[in-house]
Amino acid sequence: MSAIEFDGVTKVFDDITAVSDLSLRIETGEVFGFLGPNGAGKSTTINMLLDFVRPTTGTVTALGVDAHTDSVAVRRRTGVLPEGFDVYNRLSGRAHIEFAIDSKEADVTPAVILDRVGLTDAADRPAGGYSKGMQQRLALGMALSGDPDLLILDEPASGLDPAGTKAMRDIVRKEADSGTTVFFSSHVLEQVEAVCDRVGIMQAGELIAVDSIDGLRETADVETVVSLTLDTGDVDTAVDMISDIEGVDTVMQSGSQSIQVSCESAAKTTVVTKLDTAGIDVTDFETESASLEDLFLSYTDDNHTVDSATTKRATNRSTDISTGSSETDEGTAEQ
Repeated sequence: MSAIEFDGVTKVFDDITAVSDLSLRIETGEVFGFLGPNGAGKSTTINMLLDFVRPTTGTVTALGVDAHTDSVAVRRRTGVLPEGFDVYNRLSGRAHIEFAIDSKEADVTPAVILDRVGLTDAADRPAGGYSKGMQQRLALGMALSGDPDLLILDEPASGLDPAGTKAMRDIVRKEADSGTTVFFSSHVLEQVEAVCDRVGIMQAGELIAVDSIDGLRETADVETVVSLTLDTGDVDTAVDMISDIEGVDTVMQSGSQSIQVSCESAAKTTVVTKLDTAGIDVTDFETESASLEDLFLSYTDDNHTVDSATTKRATNRSTDISTGSSETDEGTAEQ
């Protein structure tokens, strides 16, 4: 069952098209990473989901209902951790959580939420004295207070130390395992790679790619580095042989019986097969795949041309979202 559906959604602010013909589908229980440069359309998309901004054309469905006509019901079942969250300085952490619980009419005690985000010992201190990381955990606790069916996280690791970041990832995975759908937007791409099932990339208002990270690697214009250790055969012969394979960029000797190959992902198998056919045994094979950062830069490069298969996958399998501001801000700042 789909948790979120965008069907032909376009949003125009005066003469600016913030989002163009967006058709997406996000499944229940999925952790989805939503990426894009500033102004790509991420904030507008999430604001349309929460009915802070109305689409110019198209429809948005969330949690099985129309996100416009049933917006209050959607927001009640949604937890949001916005970027740049500000605490009420004089209120305690416990008071913040109590407020969130009351607003969602949730049946949970503040102590449970505070313990979950590691703030039990600081629960009764004024939140204005919290560190940036503690404030971020408090915001996450407020988002979790209503036992949400949809969780939207914008830069959730901001201000967190490594232990806090790992705890946040564990919470996200536990939420997804319980059936919660998670939108995960972050500029810390290794965190996205570590926790997300799929990733969507927005560029200039259009969704240009949606897939698992492995799927993006298959279609992106980025190279894979393959290190091979040979048991038998002449290394110079192997280098010459591999250099002629389509999709191989560079081949170099990296040891007495080792070579390193930079190639398209699809060429990896061909490299090993050609050596085996020639009687050159490969005793060790190690692949260094492109990072999510490499993939992101590849897809958002001005010179990048989106492969038709990737575009089709983006249309059919869909996904997306981040978080945002008001309609006035969207038209003049980040779209």
